[in-house]
Amino acid sequence: MLVRLRQVQPTLPPAEKRVAEAVLAAPTAAVGATISELAARAGASQATVVRFCRAVGYTGYAGFRIDLAQATSRRAVELERSGVAQGEINRTDDATDVVSKIAFHEARAIEETARLLDLDALERAVAAVARADRIDVYGVGSSGLTAQDLAQKLSRIGLVCLAPVDSHQQLQSAALHGAGSVAVAVSHTGRTVEPVQALTLARERGAVTIAVTNSPTSPLAEAADVVLTTAARETQFRSGALSSRIAQLAVVDFLFVRVAQRRDESTTAALAVTYDAVQQHRTDPRPR
Repeated sequence: MLVRLRQVQPTLPPAEKRVAEAVLAAPTAAVGATISELAARAGASQATVVRFCRAVGYTGYAGFRIDLAQATSRRAVELERSGVAQGEINRTDDATDVVSKIAFHEARAIEETARLLDLDALERAVAAVARADRIDVYGVGSSGLTAQDLAQKLSRIGLVCLAPVDSHQQLQSAALHGAGSVAVAVSHTGRTVEPVQALTLARERGAVTIAVTNSPTSPLAEAADVVLTTAARETQFRSGALSSRIAQLAVVDFLFVRVAQRRDESTTAALAVTYDAVQQHRTDPRPR
């Protein structure tokens, strides 16, 4: 539930967004709050709280509070299991605290992404990539690193895959797409201009388009035929460049391995010859 709230929060109207912020800032306190108390904390009306509950999939405040209580209870158990007193990193944490909390959040990002991922969407993406005659992967900043990782993986098993870095190159490459090609765009928020523009253009040219994003209602998702949603959380000391990347890389691995399975014989052969090709650049070549 908390993952879903973080995903829809950017798309909510301002007043309802304040309610979401109040809940996410102190979910345990929100569980014990009446509708009037939550409204006061968010600087909103009770009617706004009701609209917020409906916007995130509930008929009213009572059902919302029940699911929120369950979500906060699970989180408390997970914190205890990981030996972490509280999830947030603060300025007084020592090295042990920082390492423990980051490890907790990274593991949670992967677990939540895997649990919430639409497997039917994943299989549609796999089918499109496995039969594509060319593949582009778009991303900038931290998401650009994820794009390059996917391109490197797919290229190594014999697929024609590029990850243009320059935004003009992305648009030029997108303009050359057509039926039989695939374009993948990676963006945590789904609102970064460059990948949205490139994916939109590739779709107009006839490519199958795939989005990897934390926001299933974002402009990037709207430009995609298939949406693969991550579940990453940003905090004060762990911006999206950290939390989003680990979730994105997990999705990239899910996609790559399923594509490799579909191309079993050619994958094995491609991995063997590409492994041999780089052995001369190792100080101590080892047998496969």
